[in-house]
Amino acid sequence: MQQQVRVKKLKEGAVLPTYGSDYAAGADLYSCLEQPVDILPHQTVLIPTGLSMEIPVGYAGLIYARSGIALKQGLAPANKVGVIDADYRGEILVALHNHSDQPASVEPAERIAQLVITPYLTAQFVQVQELEDTVRGMGGFGSTGTK
Repeated sequence: MQQQVRVKKLKEGAVLPTYGSDYAAGADLYSCLEQPVDILPHQTVLIPTGLSMEIPVGYAGLIYARSGIALKQGLAPANKVGVIDADYRGEILVALHNHSDQPASVEPAERIAQLVITPYLTAQFVQVQELEDTVRGMGGFGSTGTK
C-alpha cells in the first residue's frame, strides 16, 4: 500500500528518504552535513536530515536504527525510537548515540536511520473499577516464558 507523503528540502544536499528493497518497511534517512561529524564514545549528537514532511493525519513517523550502522559503528537513535507526529513541520533530526567504546564518524549523505510511517490509534482513556480477567492476568516481565 502506498500513500504520498509531502517532503520539503530545507537545505542544499538534503536527500529524500529511500527504500532499500521492494518490501522494506523502513525508508532510509540520510545525514545532511557539510562535513563529517565525529561522535565520541557514549556521546549523543543531533544529526540533521535537511528535511521536513507532512505525515498524514492518523499516522506517525517512527525513526529506528539502521542495523548496519548500529552493528558496525554502534550508532543508534538515543531515544531508541523517535516519533514524528502528524502536526510537526520542523526539520527531522536524528539523535544518534554512540554505544561503543570507539569514536564513530557520520559522513555527509550517509544513511543514518530508518523511517517507518505507521497508523496509530488515539485512545480515549476511561477509568474503571475492574478490568476483564485473562489467562495471563497480572503476570509481568518474563511470565509468558515460564514452564
